[in-house]
Amino acid sequence: MLTEMKSYCHLKPGQNGAKRLTEQYGGALLCVRYRYDETRRVRLKTVELIVEERPWEPPFRHRNDDLVPVAVAYGEKELRERLRKLRGTWDPEAKVWHVPYGKIRGTELEARIPAAFLRSGRKR
Repeated sequence: MLTEMKSYCHLKPGQNGAKRLTEQYGGALLCVRYRYDETRRVRLKTVELIVEERPWEPPFRHRNDDLVPVAVAYGEKELRERLRKLRGTWDPEAKVWHVPYGKIRGTELEARIPAAFLRSGRKR
């Protein structure tokens, strides 16, 4: 039923058409929508409410300019050359290449970022 209806109006709390609902639901009101059913010739007013709030920590995501370590074995010459072309730098102490994340995002090199680094991430 709702998939066939068009939604033409999306109101924020306090706007005309949502004021009474703002008084009724207070801070729990997120938005008011007007949906129109052309076959039944009716207009529906719907509300979106906050019903629960819990603490949440967003997952860590790398930015394109973050330097990330990439593990490449000594014998993988083609990958080492590829990292050099991407302006990667070798860290002899950690035995990893450091390359901007944006250069390897979506490639097979992204899977070579050590798991320990993915969990801890970089301090921002």
